[in-house]
Amino acid sequence: VGGRGGKSGPSGSEAEQPKRLRLVIELVPRTCWGKNLRSKLPRRAWDDLRHQVYTGANHRCEVCGAEGRLNCHEKWEYDDKGRTQKLVGFVAVCNLCSAVTHFGHATIRAAQGGLDLEEVITHFMRVNKVARQEFEEHFSAAWAMWKERSRHRWKTDLGRWEKVLNAKLTRKPS
Repeated sequence: VGGRGGKSGPSGSEAEQPKRLRLVIELVPRTCWGKNLRSKLPRRAWDDLRHQVYTGANHRCEVCGAEGRLNCHEKWEYDDKGRTQKLVGFVAVCNLCSAVTHFGHATIRAAQGGLDLEEVITHFMRVNKVARQEFEEHFSAAWAMWKERSRHRWKTDLGRWEKVLNAKLTRKPS
């Protein structure tokens, strides 16, 4: 999220380089599901952290600028050689940006009648100023990457938040 789209090469015209997307589909490898800071922290600690993220974003979606209900999205980097997912930060996102980012989960919710998938796709296109074809290409690439990454076991590196987690879990109640 937040400008992590395709990478541009060192030379060539704008037209030859992939468009940098503000909002991207981030399909978490199957073997990483549930391995995140949110699921490891006590509820109160997660609530404190996410409210800090919302305050830092002035209570607006950091991707599209929407106001209203926000979600705290964990930003991960993937080292495909070392097969490590590393937590690198957090982003405040609105419900639609969250649905795009977690598009796999969004398709499940849509199949259950809890989400309009066409609205999610339209949001992706509007935020990125792209046509349906660019969405389809991006989705296909994200799906292919997810399938490849899901074939392997991954290590989870919580980065600098590992210390936060350890402090919260070892703190004695007062």
